[in-house]
Amino acid sequence: MSALLAWYAQVKAVHVGAVLVSGAVFLVRGVLVQAGHERIAMAAHVRYTSYAIDTVLLAAGVLLVAMLPSALFANHWLTVKLVLLVVYIVLGVLALRRARTRRARAVAFGAALLAFVAMFGIARAHSPLGWLAIVSAG
Repeated sequence: MSALLAWYAQVKAVHVGAVLVSGAVFLVRGVLVQAGHERIAMAAHVRYTSYAIDTVLLAAGVLLVAMLPSALFANHWLTVKLVLLVVYIVLGVLALRRARTRRARAVAFGAALLAFVAMFGIARAHSPLGWLAIVSAG
């Protein structure tokens, strides 16, 4: 067992915790934007806290990929999750500040939340089918 693999449980706990906190922060910020409180949602301390959480999340994710055997990723669940991560980021940027209309921000916010839930399901199932794989197995 490699020395790095000995830290797997702790790194995974940090990653999962960061996922939950990051998702919660995005949800709160998105709701604030939808309610017309952009100044609060986009305040510097809120943005920088979000960036810090997302940095921890990304670092822990990269460590997990480095720790785990490549055979675990053979069904391409990680590839699908990473593609959805890019989609989530783009939709999140649109939802919080870039979309021109209130309706476009609302649609982007809803779609970003769906992408987040899909990524979570893919990570839980270790399958590109995500929640569908979990439901069909249960």
